[in-house]
Amino acid sequence: MIDIPTTVRISFKALKRNKMRSALTMLGIIIGVGAVIAMIAVGAGAREKIASQISSMGSNLIMVLPGATTAGGVRMGSGTQPTLTLNDAEAIQKECPAVSEVAPILNGVAQVVHGSQNWATGVIGTTPGMLTVREWPLDSGRSFTQQDVRNATKVCLIGKTVVDNLFGDDDPIGKVVRIKKVPFTVIGVLSVKGQSPQGQDQDDAIHVPVTTAQKKLFGTAFPGMVRTIMVKARSTGDLASAEKQIIELLRQRHHIGQKQENDFTVRNLTQAMQTAEQSANVMGLLLGSIASVSLLVGGIGIMNIMLVSVTERTREIGIRMAIGAKTWDIRLQFIIEAMTLSLIGGIAGIIAGISSSKLISMFAGWTTIVSPFSILLAFGFSGLVGIFFGFYPAYKASLLDPIEALRYE
Repeated sequence: MIDIPTTVRISFKALKRNKMRSALTMLGIIIGVGAVIAMIAVGAGAREKIASQISSMGSNLIMVLPGATTAGGVRMGSGTQPTLTLNDAEAIQKECPAVSEVAPILNGVAQVVHGSQNWATGVIGTTPGMLTVREWPLDSGRSFTQQDVRNATKVCLIGKTVVDNLFGDDDPIGKVVRIKKVPFTVIGVLSVKGQSPQGQDQDDAIHVPVTTAQKKLFGTAFPGMVRTIMVKARSTGDLASAEKQIIELLRQRHHIGQKQENDFTVRNLTQAMQTAEQSANVMGLLLGSIASVSLLVGGIGIMNIMLVSVTERTREIGIRMAIGAKTWDIRLQFIIEAMTLSLIGGIAGIIAGISSSKLISMFAGWTTIVSPFSILLAFGFSGLVGIFFGFYPAYKASLLDPIEALRYE
């Protein structure tokens, strides 16, 4: 029967005799485990950031943009030809069964003044449906109503960034701000949204009734014009149906012939953002895979050192065999030595990986998330590396002939 405690003691003594060599051998495992943990943390941080940006945009989103103009044979981008109206938005809401909510948008940039403070910000003319489409609750106050839209009432909802720059710590509800010299009453404060997937501050904005934006702030090229229509499908499964219904309806409303191109563009934002999330997942997997190569390199280092150790301790192996050590006693001794090197290196690598993740987050400004799963994965993999790369030297040691081993100088 194999005496495991005795074998473990012998293995530790052998490693302690060559402390410097053992430490240098473990260095490859330390770097490998640390790199795996740090790279998985970077990938997880990227996924978390993209997921938060997606949730900040809302779910099941479709964006309808106006068409493109053509001048002198040169076609401009989407949105250069005003073709969408408030009536289009109302028709989409009423006639597309797969659509849950619609929010037309007419936006621009304006200087906003309150007292002695002023701030340049984005002004978004929209309808109450915007809060539902974007899943954007209020922190305080109330939203404007359809009655406010019909009457082009001068009321507004403001984001947290605008509150900070115009009001500081004061409560803005009921206060008056001037947008392009037009007085508006603040009736609500939007909850914090943070950055959009494009890196824009979504809280740096003021929402007003779309008709107020049309008549009193920005004007329109033709009555009822809007720049964008945001649509929320009833569910993720309804996105394709909603997109198809919107295209068919707008082609009919805009009197577009069968062979004519659309004078609008429909974009599925949810699919685009999900694609970005999948890309982040692939990048995280790639980073972890590249880092795991360091572990294999460390394992090869362990195997080389263990082969050297077998050569150096040939007489010791011969003596152990001569006094009754079995083949598996010898194999187990060298496997335990290799595992000890890799597991101690794994523990040090975990500390190095967590520290590296924090440093990356601190100095590079990247979000990093160290998960227990990544720690267990890296530590478990380091143990397997020890067993795998320690087996061949152990196997070679166990096959030595006792008589030849005793004669070895």
